[in-house]
Amino acid sequence: MNKKTDFTNAKDLLALCEAKNIPISEAMLLRETSKFEISREAAEERMLKTLNVMRESVARSQTEKMQLLGGYIGGEGKELLARVKKEGALGGTISRAAAYAMGVIEWNASMGRIVAAPTAGSAGVLPGILAALEEAYKFDDEALVKALFNAGAVGYLIGRNATLSGAEGGCQAEVGAASAMAASMICELFGGAPPVCLAAAGDAMSNILGLICDPIGGLVESPCQKRNAMGVSNAMISAEIALATGGRCLVPFDEVVTVMHNVGRSMPYQFRETALGGLAATPSVKNLKPGCASCGACK
Repeated sequence: MNKKTDFTNAKDLLALCEAKNIPISEAMLLRETSKFEISREAAEERMLKTLNVMRESVARSQTEKMQLLGGYIGGEGKELLARVKKEGALGGTISRAAAYAMGVIEWNASMGRIVAAPTAGSAGVLPGILAALEEAYKFDDEALVKALFNAGAVGYLIGRNATLSGAEGGCQAEVGAASAMAASMICELFGGAPPVCLAAAGDAMSNILGLICDPIGGLVESPCQKRNAMGVSNAMISAEIALATGGRCLVPFDEVVTVMHNVGRSMPYQFRETALGGLAATPSVKNLKPGCASCGACK
């Protein structure tokens, strides 16, 4: 590993970007090629494959009939997209991105192929946003691949210095991380400098601090699906604020990550993916068995 292209925190990443006058995506690409001893072309090709899997998960979730493992969710992504197309979207591109993100979580729950970016429980945020922005702004493959390298850098920093696991840090470590990754990549797509990208990532993470992980029935369906939609909107507005303010913020990204980790460690275990607390323990759902919601007998 070339130490000149390595970084272990946001401070080092920003210093590397400033020294070489490069965006975060390029810094992450340099790190990948050095660490894994692969060519630039090979790294970009692998990321393009990742992008295409994301596109596939969005497209198939909106067109195919799915049989979900638990049946606690089903069809909400298509319903939201249908409303957007017919009635218009209250949130514009955000609503379309949210519909795509919700669909990806359904696709995951039906055992479809997804990109865990950074986890299966938060797999809708990045592809939902990328698909919606590609439609609205006609970004090409090169721009979207760079965006994913940017997001990867943020996810790497969170995973290295805190956690990406709901079992360890709650949903703030899953959807929160995905939202931070997405906020940063959006900023780079729209010309934001590295400090602006990381300010957006920090804001997105800050907005979801303390979010628990309480999957109903122990399955990645509900409330995961709607939290992915929330992660989309959080990322997009955090990016817009950062772009508008030039990345002005009070707490640096590294410190936000540390806070997230500490908050996660302070959570009672019931709120960390055990399905023993939160919404998973409410009277309405605690006696449901996997598959019960989809049988249709009581409808």
